[in-house]
Amino acid sequence: MSYDRLSRYLSLILRHHPEVIGISLDAHGWADVDELIAGIAQKKNFNREILEEIVRTDKKQRYSFSEDGAKIRANQGHSVQVDLELQPIEPPDLLWHGTAEKYAASIEKTGLKPGSRMYVHLSPDIETAVTVGKRHGRPIVYEVKSGQMHRDGFPFYRSVNGVWLTSRVPNIYLERI
Repeated sequence: MSYDRLSRYLSLILRHHPEVIGISLDAHGWADVDELIAGIAQKKNFNREILEEIVRTDKKQRYSFSEDGAKIRANQGHSVQVDLELQPIEPPDLLWHGTAEKYAASIEKTGLKPGSRMYVHLSPDIETAVTVGKRHGRPIVYEVKSGQMHRDGFPFYRSVNGVWLTSRVPNIYLERI
């Protein structure tokens, strides 16, 4: 069974609006699993089994349980301020960013900015970047000179699902491919 709609609803709650089901996230983005289930179950058919299936089968691996399984959080993509406890890490020389062609002029003028999110999301390979770009329209991909950015003092982080994160990417580090 596909739980795509529930997964998107879970993403909304854990990344942007926990208050829609009357819960809150702690400083590190964790939500109490029992409270989350109870909150969602007030509006939708939802239980621990469904939650575990969503986490297990999510292609992007958006969610993680705490070691004891009592808490859950989104791995990245938050618009609410949380500390995901990510440690700075040296990125590969090149990363990629997929987006829609309609955003190209703005990106080429001002670079990549996180918008409503905490970080700019970068892909470890071109194929993933193309897939990301397709979600927003006709895809384009930018090569990001991440190694040079790092040497120039920009911190990078890698979330548990392999997405690379940084605060911004000035246009001098971008090349449209």
